[in-house]
Amino acid sequence: MDKILSRDGTSIAYRRRGEGPPVILVGGALSTAATEAPLARLLAPRLGVITYDRRGRGSSGDSGPYRVEREIEDLAALVAAAGGRASLFGTGAGGALALEAQAAGLPVDLLAVYEPPYTPGASGERFKACCTARLHRLLTAGDRAGAVELFLSVTGVPADMIARMRRAPLWRDLVSMAHTLAYDDALLGNGAIPAERFASVTARTLVVCGGSSPTRARLAARALADALPRARHRTLTGQTRELAPQAIAPVLAEFFARDMYAHQAS
Repeated sequence: MDKILSRDGTSIAYRRRGEGPPVILVGGALSTAATEAPLARLLAPRLGVITYDRRGRGSSGDSGPYRVEREIEDLAALVAAAGGRASLFGTGAGGALALEAQAAGLPVDLLAVYEPPYTPGASGERFKACCTARLHRLLTAGDRAGAVELFLSVTGVPADMIARMRRAPLWRDLVSMAHTLAYDDALLGNGAIPAERFASVTARTLVVCGGSSPTRARLAARALADALPRARHRTLTGQTRELAPQAIAPVLAEFFARDMYAHQAS
């Protein structure tokens, strides 16, 4: 992997595949560039795909205390490395980061997100506050495994599957990134969609959700699309929070490759 320095001196590891219009894949909670590699390989024949380890993960560095602005600066460094402009695809909390980056003025041509985990509404905000408090208690106590379990359970992973994951080699990697769950939590604020801030998202945006995802996730995706000035919504039949690369790749290839040329023509 190549490395660049973010504005605060943090080293960010990344990899580029393909030679088309540049698209940066922004991973969600507990993901790395390796997590995004299967999708990147599917997109590489038509796009110049950049995957990276978000700060605190994989081969990237970390500098505290955490601020959302630092992750936006990481993306800015990647956009500069891509030639000064790029498009973004973010999954989960990575979608929230992509939106925040564009709202802050990052030069993004096109933007696509898959189920940023906002929890709008009074009950959703109470749920988010409860999860935030539990997460910080666990991390403060040094219970990194407990923090990972909390995240997995909140996102719908059954208890028996979590038990099997604890016995798998992957578990050590997840626990090593447990502190970054607080970063993703900070990205989501109080869980509400920040409609006023996102009014400045000028990029044409595709908001995608899974047809088999929980109702709250599908409703949140529609509400997000309604809050963005230039967004359209799409549902992928049969998909859940665990998005299959084969399902989303043709959607993204069409959106980024075809719409990029329309963007340049306009």
